[in-house]
Amino acid sequence: MLRTMKRLGIDFGSKKIGISLTDDGGQMAFPHAVVSNDAKFFAYLESLVNERGVKEIVIGHSLNNQGEPNKIHEAVEALMLDVTLHIGVPVHLEPEQYSSRQAAQTQGKNSQLDASAAALILDSYLTKLKNK
Repeated sequence: MLRTMKRLGIDFGSKKIGISLTDDGGQMAFPHAVVSNDAKFFAYLESLVNERGVKEIVIGHSLNNQGEPNKIHEAVEALMLDVTLHIGVPVHLEPEQYSSRQAAQTQGKNSQLDASAAALILDSYLTKLKNK
């Protein structure tokens, strides 16, 4: 069953990170922002979680074409540990293969592409919860 709560989605990239948020009821995912993957990102994430009352974070599970973790996945694991230890909200992984390609097909390539990919990742997670 889908519990009503605010969730945040992340499309994690080596240079840019797409962020999405659900509506207040936690039913629909919307693109929020694209931010640089730099030393300021974690403080930004922590602030956003606190300001928006986020109760769960869903991060795209980055795998290569053989279904094995890639280089980005190592950074995602470090982010998951930091979120768990310092922010204290649950973190879930959701398969994200081709989310950026799907977002580009839907809206075209633009500055918000990674945020749209994050919304697709979050929406996929929400759909799984609804179908349980």
